[in-house]
Amino acid sequence: MFIVREIFHLQFGRYREAKQLLDEAMEKHLLSQPSGSRVLTDFTGEGYRLVLELPFETLAAYESELKKELNAAAWSEWYNRFKPLVRSSEREIMKRIM
Repeated sequence: MFIVREIFHLQFGRYREAKQLLDEAMEKHLLSQPSGSRVLTDFTGEGYRLVLELPFETLAAYESELKKELNAAAWSEWYNRFKPLVRSSEREIMKRIM
């Protein structure tokens, strides 16, 4: 099992806009939502973060979902509206061992 964490560091004061766009993406199924997915935000530490945690059985399954997501025209339009709200981002891929 692999856990992919997409971490978005948002522009100061832009959380509400980013959350609305994230809600839209989830409603329209523009983002992968495998069973067990979670959406998190910071409570302490560096502020204005959105974290998407996505579980995948294999890295091949993750790659397949990512290709589908990135090739969708609706995703591209949505992402162009989301990008200006993001200061930086990072991706972590972790292997679950227990």
